[in-house]
Amino acid sequence: MTSVAPSPKTLGELRDSGYQSIPVRDEMRRNLETRLREGRPLTSAVRGYDETVLPQLETALLAGHDVILLGERGQAKTRLIRSLVELLDEWIPIVAGSPVRDDPLSPMSAFALDLISERGEDTPIEWISRSSRFAEKLATPDTSMADLIGDIDPIKVAGGLYLDDPRALSFGLVPKSHRGIFAINELPDLAERIQVGLLNVLEERDVQIRTHLVRLNVDVVVVATANPEDYTNRGRLITPLKDRFGSQIRTHYPFDIDTEIEIMREEAHVEAAGFDVEMPWFIEDVIARTSHVARASQAVSQRSGVSVRLSIANFETVVASATRRALRHGESVVVPRVSDLSAMVQSTQGKIEFDTLDDDEAEIIVPALIALALRQSFAEHVVLEHASEILSEFDGEVVVRVGEDVASAEYLSTLEVMPALRAAALGLAGSDQPGPLAAAAEFVLEGLYVTKRLGKDT
Repeated sequence: MTSVAPSPKTLGELRDSGYQSIPVRDEMRRNLETRLREGRPLTSAVRGYDETVLPQLETALLAGHDVILLGERGQAKTRLIRSLVELLDEWIPIVAGSPVRDDPLSPMSAFALDLISERGEDTPIEWISRSSRFAEKLATPDTSMADLIGDIDPIKVAGGLYLDDPRALSFGLVPKSHRGIFAINELPDLAERIQVGLLNVLEERDVQIRTHLVRLNVDVVVVATANPEDYTNRGRLITPLKDRFGSQIRTHYPFDIDTEIEIMREEAHVEAAGFDVEMPWFIEDVIARTSHVARASQAVSQRSGVSVRLSIANFETVVASATRRALRHGESVVVPRVSDLSAMVQSTQGKIEFDTLDDDEAEIIVPALIALALRQSFAEHVVLEHASEILSEFDGEVVVRVGEDVASAEYLSTLEVMPALRAAALGLAGSDQPGPLAAAAEFVLEGLYVTKRLGKDT
């Protein structure tokens, strides 16, 4: 496909070029078939769905279905829908000035029919890109039928048109999505009487506006998202509408820690002006694991879900805490440590719901979730061959001060007199620089604490 619009500028030139229009479902199916033959994925915009959601979505599109994605918040449903634009042809022709992207070879609006009747083969056409063929609406209780389908335009009526004149119509998002994709998010939040207005769109492929007898045969693929029925009390999906979606696909959170880490790395904004950011692998692991722990915790409401956005926000907050320390101590490299994980409390409380009556308990539950994640990470990844030697270095009531306000360089003097701890930290950090070494030392000490081999006063 070329990035430059094709050359035909009139209806006659378009016919002479041999162009043939096809329904948008056939267009998407054809382009998906090409991708599958070439071994390319449906989309690379989401991770963790290669063996679960994407095969189902590919099957639905090959079947020509409208699709509803069902899942809790933060499962990349909207991103997945937006990626479907790549299955559209790069350019299609429309009647120039058409309010509903009329196909020059098969017009449907009064505007296009009148223009072609008047101009014939000289009817001007224009080319629109695939990015212009996607419309998205967030369903809200105040969404009206005029927003989705259309209404009579009082300004046109005041200009002299009769109420039953099709030229007096003002089109909604569905007709304007003709020959493209119409996406509606949080579909159950749409008032039931408005959901009824979508029934004809999904089954008969037409829309009627108020009392007008004119029918617009809309060629559109409808893709919707919804939370599970037991999650939202704000509305419900009426049965006839649910029945008209060809496929319902259940989304999910990442099954493994590595996928969650990949998403964090891609989505988090962690640029710190004037600093290099070095994120230790074990800190990444604890951040991602905290979300997984929360998704299994009885203290967290699983009906509302634990979004991947939690992991991203926590990643950014931990880096910000380390950046603050670097600024205060004049360090040139930002290296997050275990002590920076305490900052996750502020970015976690607003993103998860607790099954408790006391909101203050969140300040207890979140640190407990982080501690459990750290203990799991430490137990899974760290084998201390000389743990007894590290513990013996604390004989005689030796105290090591750690914290997000302690400069990385201060750890070096501590490690000088604790060679076993230094050796363990060096093995984890893979570097003898102050930042990574301090981060690794804190991780070892915290791991020994959460496994009840060291004491800690806060």
